[in-house]
Amino acid sequence: MNVTLISYTAEPEKLIAASAKLCYSESSCEDIMEGLDKDKTDRFVRMLADIGHESPIEHSSFTFAIEGVSRTLLAQITRHRHASFSVQSQRYVKQNDFIYITPPAIAENEQAAQIFDDSMKNALESYNKISDILQEKYYNENISNGMSEKIARSRAEKKAIEDARFVLPNACETKMVVTMNARSLYGFFRLRCCNRAQWEIRELATEMFRLCYQVAPTLFENAGAPCVNGNCPEGKMSCGNMQQVRERFNNIKRNTKNEQ
Repeated sequence: MNVTLISYTAEPEKLIAASAKLCYSESSCEDIMEGLDKDKTDRFVRMLADIGHESPIEHSSFTFAIEGVSRTLLAQITRHRHASFSVQSQRYVKQNDFIYITPPAIAENEQAAQIFDDSMKNALESYNKISDILQEKYYNENISNGMSEKIARSRAEKKAIEDARFVLPNACETKMVVTMNARSLYGFFRLRCCNRAQWEIRELATEMFRLCYQVAPTLFENAGAPCVNGNCPEGKMSCGNMQQVRERFNNIKRNTKNEQ
């Protein structure tokens, strides 16, 4: 997995503080921005968190480039509807020799890993065979319809992989660009940084949190799994490791500050 914060709102915390102050001030937006130093900005952002006034934090957004994740993860992350996604298409990108993601529990078991690897090889072989069969069919049809050889072959391949992709597994690697505003990230982190989240998306969410904390520590100081700053809301479904989760996020914050 490779996660990069490729873009974010300039001075995200200052913008949030100014947006909130504007609601209660006769001053212009420009004057409010100029009057906010770091101490005032931090105090205002913390106050918003204390009173639960989250709408102003929607003005700051963060864009991530994500690689080396599975289509299983894609199905989960796109359930977070207050986000924007651009995903590598299996319809237009041929998977000649696709990379696949192996769950740790499978990788640690020799027998399971062998079965898993064999399944991936079989899927790839089936994908290529189906693609070749359909491509030949469509190529001949295109030629008979008067297309040039070059165009006929190009269109045949695109149409062939459109259906051949149905045999590809959820383990197939994908790439995406994801943009969320800070409020959406709060909700994403609450759900996906939790120990009860599936391992892959939990790993992704934790890394996204780390990157956000690097550039906006005050804004994200209380973000993460719910038990980081309060009680676990999972009831009898709790993982029972709240202290471990808190230590993990405290270490992320501590290490991030040491790197700066």
